[in-house]
Amino acid sequence: AEAARVAAGLGLPERVLGEPVGALSGGQRRRVELARILFAGREGTLLLDEPTNHLDADSVIWLRTFLQSHRGGLVVISHDTSLLADAVNRVFHLDAGRATIDVHNTGWNAYLAQRAADERRRARERASAERKAASLHAQADKMKARSATAVMAKSMARRADRMLAELEPARRAEKVAKIRLPEPAPCGRMPLGAISLTKSYGEHQVLSGVDLAVDRGSRLVILGLNGAGKTTLLRLLAGEEQPDSGRVVHGHGLRLGYFAQEHDTLARDRSVRQNLADAAPQLTDGEVRRVLGAFLFSGDDADKPAGVLSGGEKTRLALAGLVHSGANVLLLDEPTNNLDPASRDEVLAAVGSYPGALVMVTHDEGAIDALRPDRVLLLPDADEDLWSEDYRDLVALA
Repeated sequence: AEAARVAAGLGLPERVLGEPVGALSGGQRRRVELARILFAGREGTLLLDEPTNHLDADSVIWLRTFLQSHRGGLVVISHDTSLLADAVNRVFHLDAGRATIDVHNTGWNAYLAQRAADERRRARERASAERKAASLHAQADKMKARSATAVMAKSMARRADRMLAELEPARRAEKVAKIRLPEPAPCGRMPLGAISLTKSYGEHQVLSGVDLAVDRGSRLVILGLNGAGKTTLLRLLAGEEQPDSGRVVHGHGLRLGYFAQEHDTLARDRSVRQNLADAAPQLTDGEVRRVLGAFLFSGDDADKPAGVLSGGEKTRLALAGLVHSGANVLLLDEPTNNLDPASRDEVLAAVGSYPGALVMVTHDEGAIDALRPDRVLLLPDADEDLWSEDYRDLVALA
């Protein structure tokens, strides 16, 4: 009963609990795994990496409440700052520039205030030390020409150098991937469509009679509760799976780009560099490395197998693969998952300026603002309608 309560809290309907895991969508599998971990570790320490990804708004609220009442320990990595504010009482900040971890024995909001105060203090100390050191060096320069004061001048210069050396290194601004989407190749009026698509997994029918027309430059958002078939529909449109009946229609000049939320379009055993070269075979090796550098893969990072990358790194690599694809229709499945706020802003700006057709699945209301959809497809009933702000409340629930 307790396990069923956890599953229900994470938005898993009772029928899903009896189905094979392989028949579930990527989001459902993630939630089954999260439910298993929460139930199994209810008295111990939970290690959670981006636990709110793929959760709808009600499930996120339930998870926050669950973690607040959890009697064991919790170590969490998350870009969901509301979750952090509700659930943690210590913050470990990994400063990549200084190659160190700063431990703050406070909650999230107090940590933010403390970190800002520390930054201001460091800036004041550095400015004061630099002024004093400059003054000492100026005095030393005046005194070193006279033999009577040359020794003192050297001592003053060494003192100024020590003052600067003892300062903490200035924190470098965190690097942000320069994300842009491809310039779309020319295509016909309707580059992509679908006629009467149906898809079942075992006895569970996910899609039934889906008709769709994606016009050149159109912007479509797909909404539906978890398990309604949103990811399945994108996979059918991308050719990653085949429908049980019906067909996908490729129009004149179609060049398709697909971003999968589970990153299953990446070859896990091939390197970062090889994955990008496979996605954009027209690029030279030097051009591949320049694109990777823009997406924050530099030096030895380019030779890592894709399978060892973090969720955010996989997102950046998958997006890099779209840059030189010339795609005129993009299928984007939760493109802002796993991204830090700065990288998310880059993705949303790229979505907003992309002139080709976009079909998007997202829980992120900011992504809807960037997409500016003209149409909405509601699953599982496959009802299509013109976009209106009345649908906005469904985005976080979808």
